Amino acid sequence: MLHAPVPDAPRRLTGARSPRYLVDFHPKQLPHYFTDVLIIGGGLAGLRAANELGDDVRAIVVTKDRLQESNSNYAQGGIASVWDPEDCFEDHVQDTLSAGGNFCHPDVVDMVVREAPNRVEELIRWGTQFDSHDGQMMLGREGGHSRHRILHALGDATGKEIMRAVIDYTRSRDNIEIWERAFTIDLLSQEGRCHGAIILRGDRQPILLWAKQTILATGGCGQVYRETTNPRVATGDGHALAYRAGAKVRDMEFMQFHPTVLYIAGSSRTLVTEAIRGAGAYLVDSENVRFMSHYDSRLELAPRDVVSQAIVLQMEKTRHPCVYLSLKHLDPERVRAEFPGFVASCTKFDLDATQDPIPVRPGAHYMIGGVEVDQFGRTSVAGLWAAGEVTSSGLHGANRLASNSLLEGLVYGVRAGQLAGQEAGNCPDEYRVLPISSRRSYRLTESLDIADIRNSVQSLMWRMVGVQRHADRLSEALAQIQAYSRYVLPHAFDTVEGWELQNLLTISHLMCEAALVRTESRGVHMRTDFPETDDANWRQHLVFEQPSTP
Repeated sequence: MLHAPVPDAPRRLTGARSPRYLVDFHPKQLPHYFTDVLIIGGGLAGLRAANELGDDVRAIVVTKDRLQESNSNYAQGGIASVWDPEDCFEDHVQDTLSAGGNFCHPDVVDMVVREAPNRVEELIRWGTQFDSHDGQMMLGREGGHSRHRILHALGDATGKEIMRAVIDYTRSRDNIEIWERAFTIDLLSQEGRCHGAIILRGDRQPILLWAKQTILATGGCGQVYRETTNPRVATGDGHALAYRAGAKVRDMEFMQFHPTVLYIAGSSRTLVTEAIRGAGAYLVDSENVRFMSHYDSRLELAPRDVVSQAIVLQMEKTRHPCVYLSLKHLDPERVRAEFPGFVASCTKFDLDATQDPIPVRPGAHYMIGGVEVDQFGRTSVAGLWAAGEVTSSGLHGANRLASNSLLEGLVYGVRAGQLAGQEAGNCPDEYRVLPISSRRSYRLTESLDIADIRNSVQSLMWRMVGVQRHADRLSEALAQIQAYSRYVLPHAFDTVEGWELQNLLTISHLMCEAALVRTESRGVHMRTDFPETDDANWRQHLVFEQPSTP
């Protein structure tokens, strides 16, 4: 199949009406800190960007929680790369394009796929222990891949092992300072250029952190939804603060739902890695019918959008709240050896993963849309770069191919770090404070139940903007989000929980509006009232952009 570039004629949307800054501040009233490069986000993309900086470039990595608390750390399946001599770049490229709903940027896909082996070799040099047997790398297969090319570690804890090695390497760099438990409230910008950020470090007052160059690597926004695989920190902060700073944000209708999330009523949702289906697990419904043959010839190894939508339809047919993974036909010892994390999660709920049907259903997993970047991680705001899940790079199109996410973070982390470091090196060491401030007369201060509003937003988004979408429900969701926003966005919060809520509302608005406007089904965006893909009218990006001036 030929995959032409997506036309360069995006449709521009109105977007959320948000204050430029979430807090009032004046440079004469706050402490200041200066660095060459500021990296916001301590996941794989952010740390890989930091490690690409030269020793003479000073950098600060800011992360809102511990370094280990990121989507990268929780990634189970692995990292996709051409490694087997019988595999080839062209096949990996084609698999990515095929999964992407005719919406990928072919030049970006080709670039990322060809850089993959080099990025994996770096991880190995830094101490990552990928699973191997008799000296040969063990390669798994996941949905949408035509070959075994998924490198994994610790069975089903690849992200944990990769992040361990990368964190150790980053901490060994004398030029990199790491601020954990530091929340980025907003980017500092003036006349279309980013100059750093407003940071709350611990319980202190906010700091104005001035930087020659800033790299955004804040990860995803799965916490927009009630049902998600993402950790609690994934509240779309980077998407929202970039939008407020005037950066172009696109493709916000494309949230990928992982087909298999452990579904135990009352418990937190746990991702069930796709590699389990790659090893031969079946999906069955409540009547023990293996149903994927009714939807796709690739069965359980169809791309994620296909499997998620099939599960939802089967749940409707059977009027049952979930479907089940069946592994009882597989070798029990193999299951225990290759998927120890999955087996342990099941054991907590008195389930034997090797024998019992395991209840699963889709959950919000990966945000495909985000800050628009070019092949080097440049955003539309000067001095601001971005890498990883916070971006819309063109790699994933309308549906991400399994295990391409860690790969994207590595490739774009390298590129953004390299060029941001060069740009910072070209700037003179004349640090100065700019007259950037914010003072609004309409700030609201009455007490709000933040947790209640957050829960309401998450439940609303799950019901109305989930796997299946319809104009009536999308319109209702957008109206309700706008109603919440009218009194929450102008509010003067002084806590992380309040700012996270404002970010979630901003991102929810963009997601609802984009999903309502795109009157077709493509990839992870399924409109039941417009079930067909319409290339003639909708093969274009939907872009949000608001003025960056206060």
